[in-house]
This record gives sequence, structure tokens and C-alpha cells, in this order.
Amino acid sequence: MQSPFDMTKPVAIGCDHAGFDFKEDLISFLEGKGIAFKDFGTYSTESVDYADFAHPVALAVEGGEAAFGILLCGSANGVAITANKHQGIRAAICWGEELAQLARGHNNANVICIPARFVREGDAEKMVETFMTTEFEGGRHERRVQKMRCA
Repeated sequence: MQSPFDMTKPVAIGCDHAGFDFKEDLISFLEGKGIAFKDFGTYSTESVDYADFAHPVALAVEGGEAAFGILLCGSANGVAITANKHQGIRAAICWGEELAQLARGHNNANVICIPARFVREGDAEKMVETFMTTEFEGGRHERRVQKMRCA
């Protein structure tokens, strides 16, 4: 598997209680591929606040400590909104492989946000595989990505 990300760095992964089971499945997926990761929690299905886990994942990606990020919550809206508060983050909600491909290819997304309550078992792994192997297309998309910054 070839990745456009710097896979000498770990993947940052985090979730709230709704995403916990999928996060555990994705950790097994990453381990099976020999991909290093840093688990920012949560570590159970006990109710927690998604921002407590989205911010550390976003900081790790933004600071260059992680190759890319994976965030999960029930709808993926909360973690995506939180992560996108960070200037260097382009977090995309994906519920299918085509969206994961477009998030990378057209938007140069560096965090994939998965809605655990709206995807089937096994689909999260397919989306992450697609996300981490899709190159940013650049060209006209580069100009658009450059316009995302607020400052």
C-alpha cells in the first residue's frame, strides 16, 4: 500500500463513546497493516464529550506529529466541527469510499471523520484505506484549498 502521507509518523485516532467500537476495529485494521498509531481515546463506551478527543487528534496532525487523523462520533459532525477550528486541519465527514476519495483528491483533507451510527461494519476500514492511499490532485483544487484559510 502506497500512501501520500508520511507514514513514518503515527496515525492519530480518537473518538467519543459512540465511536468507540469502530475505533477499536480501526486500531485492529491499522495493526494488521503494520501502521503505527496514537490512540487519543476515549477508552470505553461511557458517555464523554467529543471535543476532549477531537482537539488532541487535530493538534497532533496540525503539529506534524501524526501522518493524518481519524475521528469518530455518532454523526461525525461534532468531531469535524471541532477539528476544523484548527487552522491547519481539513477534516472531512465521510460515510462512503467515494467521499473519502474526494476528500483527499479534491480537498486535501488530513482528518477523516466517520459517523459511527451511519456506517456499516467493515466500511470504516475501506474508507480509511481509500483516504490514506489517495493522492491530492492539486491543479484547480490547490487554488481552492488555498482559499480555505481565514487569516
